[in-house]
Amino acid sequence: MLELQEKSKARRREGLFVVEGLRELLHCVEAGYEVHSLFVCMDILSREALAQIEEACCGKCPVFEIPGQIYEKVAYRGSTEGVIAELKCKSHTLQTLHAGENPLVVVLESVEKPGNLGAVLRSADAAGVDAVIICDPLTDLYNPNLIRSSIGGIFTVQTAAATSQEAIGWLKDRGIKIYTAQLQDSEWYYDTDMTGGTAIVMGTEATGLTDVWREAADAHIKIPMLGKLDSLNVSVSAAILMYEAVRQRNASDTKNV
Repeated sequence: MLELQEKSKARRREGLFVVEGLRELLHCVEAGYEVHSLFVCMDILSREALAQIEEACCGKCPVFEIPGQIYEKVAYRGSTEGVIAELKCKSHTLQTLHAGENPLVVVLESVEKPGNLGAVLRSADAAGVDAVIICDPLTDLYNPNLIRSSIGGIFTVQTAAATSQEAIGWLKDRGIKIYTAQLQDSEWYYDTDMTGGTAIVMGTEATGLTDVWREAADAHIKIPMLGKLDSLNVSVSAAILMYEAVRQRNASDTKNV
């Protein structure tokens, strides 16, 4: 279990990943993930929560009870309600995504910090984003920090990993407009029509987007920077742009009533 938590190589080799906490586990099960094994500490976990877990898992996986001192050593974080699960990984390719009418998609290029990826996924869930595409990823999707910071958003939002070229082809084949967030040669984000199929593309805070995305874009958009610093955290920027799309779509729906 510890190796699965700490090493992406082990997760790839075993095809398993670790989730801690009742809420995250239930999100996994609801999203169709298969539980391989459960570890519970009854010094922490309530009988009601255990019954909830057993009902969700339909008794299809082994349950191991571990004492508190062992749980403290294997738990990745402190307050995880006394439950840790090993689950089977799923495929996260572009072919697994289902884009509906006028989808809202968020694309992240080479964002390496799991906490930032998780925060974007958390916001994507809140904004009702159809899919998140992670291009040329520098961290794997089952990193414990990503799962924790997304509070399970990695399981509630359609997510795929791909190369930038693959993602661009997928978006263009579906007529989804590509809007790249960058400071150069850009228009204000609120002057850009996001009511149709829209992909909001974000790069790293250090280097921004590569030229392949800048050249593929239908428009370049920017957020006003009125202070002395030249950038926002990528997760904050993504949330601003997602909710601008939500605002525009809600306004458009109101007009059409």
